Amino acid sequence: MKLLLILTLPLYVMDQLTKWVVLATISTDEYVPVIPGFFNLVQVHNTGAAFGMFKDNNHFFIGLASAALVILAIMARRGCFMDKPTRIGAALLASGVLGNLTDRLIHGYVVDFLDVILPWYGHWPAFNIADAAICTAAGLFLFSGFTETKAPPRENLSA
Repeated sequence: MKLLLILTLPLYVMDQLTKWVVLATISTDEYVPVIPGFFNLVQVHNTGAAFGMFKDNNHFFIGLASAALVILAIMARRGCFMDKPTRIGAALLASGVLGNLTDRLIHGYVVDFLDVILPWYGHWPAFNIADAAICTAAGLFLFSGFTETKAPPRENLSA
């Protein structure tokens, strides 16, 4: 519950505030250079999944995000997030899913605005704070899966 207040809610608010600022100040055909040749602010409307895949499936992703939040809550209630990386990952995942779900419900699309240009790739697909939180959560879950955690001692049930 503590991580919900310390991490999930502030990230959700920051995600929504930044998207609101972008919608109010940047048009969809505008690039605002922050670091010329590397990083711009843009306004992109995404009706699909990550990297713009599966466009025009907003209703499907509303259902998927809602199901993900329910499953995440059930897993948290059952104590599935035992170590610090998975607890932080769950908090990040919740904030990201909530942020993008809010966009889909209010606007009918997700607002992406961070535009990174990689020298060997070109423009990376635009993303937002919620997307970054979801990707970081995935990394933390992977990290946790490859690290050893100490399981609580079990009682001997054979006696």
